[in-house]
Amino acid sequence: MADAYIPRLKRDYNERLREEMTKEFGYTNVMQVPRLDKIVLNMGVGESVNDSKKVQSAADDLGLIAGQKPVIIKARKSIATYKLREGMPIGVKVTLRKDRMYEFVDRLITIALPRVRDFRGLSPKSFDGRGNFALGIKEHIVFPEINYDKVSEIWGMDVIVCTTAPTDDEARSLLKGFNFPFRT
Repeated sequence: MADAYIPRLKRDYNERLREEMTKEFGYTNVMQVPRLDKIVLNMGVGESVNDSKKVQSAADDLGLIAGQKPVIIKARKSIATYKLREGMPIGVKVTLRKDRMYEFVDRLITIALPRVRDFRGLSPKSFDGRGNFALGIKEHIVFPEINYDKVSEIWGMDVIVCTTAPTDDEARSLLKGFNFPFRT
């Protein structure tokens, strides 16, 4: 029987990174070693108040980037100042796990981030205290799945990397092992 396909970063984690982190932090059990839990991609589309087609366009683009269908987020409350009513679509999000998550991280690090204009590295301060890391991307067109000529509008997006690490130092070490380009 042929070997099942395993994403490059997942194989790297299993073969190299897990062992390195065990040595660095002195874990006694394999299950203590932090790992990637999930990645949440989020696009806020505030302009959808005036034009509801924009949310669908953002959902299509996010679906191409993530490789799975995103969920359309609706407003929880009405805000008169922004002409926003409860239940109006205002954004899209998608949660990636397992192999899709590793594939996305690989594309993010090797293709998308190097294409960002004036990129000087990720902020090492963007951890939340519980081992999760968040970054914002100003233009979603840095991903190779998006055809620049067919894009009607450029949106920013948030990428939240959730790990099982209990502290920021352990999470930072994990992400550095995956070659996240942190600023020094």
